[in-house]
Amino acid sequence: MTLRSAAGVAVGDELGPTTHALTRADLVRYAGASGDFNPIHWDERTAEAVGLPGVIAHGMLTMALAGSLLTAWAGSPDAVADFSVRFVKPVVVPWGEQGAELVVSGRVAELLPEGRVRVELQAVSSGVRVLAGARAVLQLAP
Repeated sequence: MTLRSAAGVAVGDELGPTTHALTRADLVRYAGASGDFNPIHWDERTAEAVGLPGVIAHGMLTMALAGSLLTAWAGSPDAVADFSVRFVKPVVVPWGEQGAELVVSGRVAELLPEGRVRVELQAVSSGVRVLAGARAVLQLAP
């Protein structure tokens, strides 16, 4: 990967959108990788018993997928200097091969000194915004 140059980047430049399909199999794989085996991420009855609308994706998986847009656009994972989100709605993952769709997009909100840019992100699933205050600072090449 080649790190994107800050030259030519402007406020308002768009990132994405990227679309991610999430299935229950993805949640099981993520549980194995993360060690988070909470049954709300794989068992319908448990999820509904605690007041959720169904099985939900791991919040950190949702954040990671949003972050993948940043690293792809910047050209390197180490370009991400700061990244934060607030989880406002879960990504509900229904049973079946189709699963859930997560659409992530962003835009350059501010040019900062020394080749840094502030990016604001949007993440939507089933027409519902699932992340708020999602923003990052990226260090681009001079």
